[in-house]
Amino acid sequence: MKLKLMVKYLPMIKKTTFLTTRYLRFNRQQWAALRDSVPMTITQNEIDQLRGINEDLSIKEVAEIYLPLSRLLNFYISFNLRRQAALEQFLGTNKQKIPYIISIAGSVAVGKSTTARVLKALLSRWPEHRKVELITTDGFLHPNSVLQKRGLMKKKGFPQSYDMHRLVNFLSDLKSGASQVTAPTYSHLMYDIIPSGDKIIYQPDILILEGLNVLQSGMDYPHDPHRVFVSDFVDFSIYVDAPETLLESWYIHRFLKFCQGAFSQPNSYFHNYSKLHKKKATNIARSLWKQTNWLNLKKNILPTRERANLIMTKSADHAVQSIRLRK
Repeated sequence: MKLKLMVKYLPMIKKTTFLTTRYLRFNRQQWAALRDSVPMTITQNEIDQLRGINEDLSIKEVAEIYLPLSRLLNFYISFNLRRQAALEQFLGTNKQKIPYIISIAGSVAVGKSTTARVLKALLSRWPEHRKVELITTDGFLHPNSVLQKRGLMKKKGFPQSYDMHRLVNFLSDLKSGASQVTAPTYSHLMYDIIPSGDKIIYQPDILILEGLNVLQSGMDYPHDPHRVFVSDFVDFSIYVDAPETLLESWYIHRFLKFCQGAFSQPNSYFHNYSKLHKKKATNIARSLWKQTNWLNLKKNILPTRERANLIMTKSADHAVQSIRLRK
C-alpha cells in the first residue's frame, strides 16, 4: 500500500524537490545581513514619492530588502560588463553599449511598479553612475481600438492583448546596441496607449522592464507563435509574490483609492466609478478581480513564477518576508 502511494505521488515529490533545491532561501533577517556596508542613498521624502498609491514603503524596507538586492545586481552587472569586454577583445571589435536588462513580474496590485522605481533610484546612484531606464510593458498593449475590434477589452493584460512582436523587436534593438529605440507609452487615466507618445531611449546601461508578461514564453502565446521571447533578452528576472487573499484585498483597496482620486478626473476612462457608493464600488472591484485579474494570475502569471531568478514574497503590510534566489 505504501509503495503504491509513493508511486502515485512521486511526480509531485520530484517537482516540489526540484523547485525547492534550485533556490537558496532567505528570511528577512538573513537577507538584510547581505546589505554589507552599502550606504543608503535615498531619503524618506524620495521613498514617499517612489511608493505606489496602495503601499507603505519605509526606509527600513529599502535598507533591509532593496539595498542587498541592488548590491547583488551590481555584482552581476559588473561581471556582465567584464564578459562583454572579453568578447570584444577576442573579436577585436569596438566597444558597444549593450544594456543589462532586469525584468520584474507579478500580479496586478502586488507592487511591481514600486519595486521597479526603487531599484531604478538605487542602481543609478552606485559610484559607477550608470544610466538606468524604466519601461513598463503596458505600453506594448494593443490600443483599445484594436482590442475592441478583437473582442479583447475584458482580456486586457492577458497574452493575446499585447503586441509581442513590437516588444520583442524593441528589446532586440536594445541588445543589438542601437543608438536609440522608441517605446510606446500607456496612460492609466485614459486606459489606452497615448497617441504619438513614444518614449525615446538612448543607450542605457541598465533597463528595468516591468510587467505582467515578462516571464512568459511561447507556450503562453499559442494564438501567435514566435520563436523569440522577452526572456531571451533578460539578464536577471524578479517575481514579486504574495498570497492570493492579500492580492485581492490590495486590489480592492487600490480601486477604492482610485475612485476617490484619479477616477474623479473628468477625462478618466473610469470616471463613472468615482460617483459610486463605497459598497457598490467594492463589489465592482471584487468582481473585476475575480473575472479578469485573478483569472489572468492563475492562468498566465503565477505559472511563470519559478522561471524567475529571484522571488520576493510579501506579507500583509507589503513588507517582504522571504526571498528565494536561484542557485
